[in-house]
Amino acid sequence: MVDQKEFPKITEEELDRLRQFLGKPLPVKSPFNRNATIDTITHFAYGMGDMNPLFSDEEYGKTTRWGSVIAPPTFLFTCEGIGAHQGLAGVHAMWSGASFEMEDVLREGTGIRGTVTPSGLTPKETRFAGRAILQEFTYDFSTLEGQAIGKVRQWSMRTERDTAQDRGKYNYLEPASYTPEEIDRIFADYENEEIRGAEPRYWQDVEEGQGLPHVVKGPLRVTDNIAWKIGWGFMPFVYAHKIAVDFYKKHPHAFIVNESGIPDVPERVHWDTEFARRVGVPEAYDYGPQRVSWLCQVVTNWMGDDGFIREFWGEVRRHNLNGDTTWLKGMVSGKRVEDGRALVELELWGNDQRGERTIRGGATVVLPSRE
Repeated sequence: MVDQKEFPKITEEELDRLRQFLGKPLPVKSPFNRNATIDTITHFAYGMGDMNPLFSDEEYGKTTRWGSVIAPPTFLFTCEGIGAHQGLAGVHAMWSGASFEMEDVLREGTGIRGTVTPSGLTPKETRFAGRAILQEFTYDFSTLEGQAIGKVRQWSMRTERDTAQDRGKYNYLEPASYTPEEIDRIFADYENEEIRGAEPRYWQDVEEGQGLPHVVKGPLRVTDNIAWKIGWGFMPFVYAHKIAVDFYKKHPHAFIVNESGIPDVPERVHWDTEFARRVGVPEAYDYGPQRVSWLCQVVTNWMGDDGFIREFWGEVRRHNLNGDTTWLKGMVSGKRVEDGRALVELELWGNDQRGERTIRGGATVVLPSRE
């Protein structure tokens, strides 16, 4: 086994380096997707286990008000590229959440371009790793013709790996295991998911306090994380062979030597349990954008083909370990008419099989009106 050196700490010198980028927009470079096509949208939807035909069936899409397949808002995760992802060398990034402000739906055939602006660098004190930095990036996406598509803000908590490992906040979590009967019940919950589809959900029929049908994800496997990566893309570190070696030569601090002496990516926390433990988590775990996309599926399932998500946000509250099962739910928290648009406010959340809340969020949805 290769001796593991102590990981770097958060320093004022490194923070000063990052502060010089704040407020300065840069073009997004090397995004996984530059275009919303039937293939890229379908791969993304299938990568998170979403079978809504609005996101994958060309003939079905032609029958909707949009006239084509469209993408869920979280498809924009695939368009981010590497841009201004300035990090802290050797300091882990725990992806924490995102918000979306959409101007229009993402139709099949749309070319997508973006800029990214480092927009926040906030010191935090956490139980997980002590001193931490909340880092924010703001993406602005538009069509090739310059029409605004939407704005995406994302947050990551920069934490010191050694401190998180020593504190062991999540050591109490036991790996999940299931009886055949429990697996059968979870699989039955999948069968009970509801996709509203072509039947309009009218604003007049929605009441405050009304619950949204659930979406279930799990038990989480490394296989699910691989499927997500296929749809989401190679970002930020998963490159192969010579491309990976060239990236390593440019960014050696982005790689961490594994037990065999081979430089490997920190992203392996999502499939390598031993490395996950080195950053303070007892088991490999899911991707934050993956879980936020699951939460968005609760909304798209509920609102039907004619609905439009104007705003959506999700915050990751704690780790979702391999083996965990997540039930994602929602509730109508309000409704109003604004500038002639019939709006519904939603409260969203997800709990695991332990009953612990692992994600929370909300959305503002435009629904069709009988008036």
